Amino acid sequence: MKRTQRVVHLFIVLAGLFLVLVGCQKTSSQQASSSTSNVKQELLDHKTLTVGLEGTYAPFSYRKNGELAGFEVDLSRDIAKKLGVKVKFVPTKWDSLIAGLGANKFDVVLNNITKTPEREKVYDFSTPYIYSRYALITPTAKAGTITKLADIKGKTVVEGTGTSNEVLAKKLGAAKILPSGDFATTLGLLRQNRADATINSTAAWYSFAKSNSTKGLKFRAVPDAQQKPDEVSALLTKKTPKLRKAINQAIHDLRADGTLKKLSEKYFGGDVTTK
Repeated sequence: MKRTQRVVHLFIVLAGLFLVLVGCQKTSSQQASSSTSNVKQELLDHKTLTVGLEGTYAPFSYRKNGELAGFEVDLSRDIAKKLGVKVKFVPTKWDSLIAGLGANKFDVVLNNITKTPEREKVYDFSTPYIYSRYALITPTAKAGTITKLADIKGKTVVEGTGTSNEVLAKKLGAAKILPSGDFATTLGLLRQNRADATINSTAAWYSFAKSNSTKGLKFRAVPDAQQKPDEVSALLTKKTPKLRKAINQAIHDLRADGTLKKLSEKYFGGDVTTK
């Protein structure tokens, strides 16, 4: 083969390879675009991820200088970016959050929610983004008699209605449960000796203790051997499987690139995103 023919042949081969690569990239781009489009079709607003949360439970979500802040607020924004949409927050009281999701007021709830058999019958959960370890908190006067979870049997405890903490307290045989809407109120009831104890999360205690007095209260971290950590996940309806899959991928990516850990250290003072 002459030199000129070789050059022409090489040019044709390279041109063909170029066209193949361009075609692959185009197909990949079209698939990604189609996938994103399918997810957006499941949103209440195709350009926005609408998130339900309390906005009153630091460090998960709370108000700072009038604006929403917290671990789950920042996480929601990061997930929305991964989905290529804006984010809208709908602050809602705890006892109306799950019902609000069922009534299509939001696309997803990020509010320190854990799985229960009852919830799983009706709703879907994302992959976990927090592994929440339990805390046992009592008035100082009760510190000598309530030292482990089993000691709340027959006692009066204060818990958020419908929370996994309430479920556990009932399972352990608490005699009476006082309802509470937020962590500060819960601790206030303990200080007033209106309840013997509360089961809550170590993360909530650490965050509260950063800027508030804990006088009159006794905190104990519950060992994993005594009670396994709860897995905190995003809550979705069963009508949005593509959105659930996309959120799972976003959480996976945010864990892999270190974002989850950074957010955890910022708001909790340590990494609560791993088992």
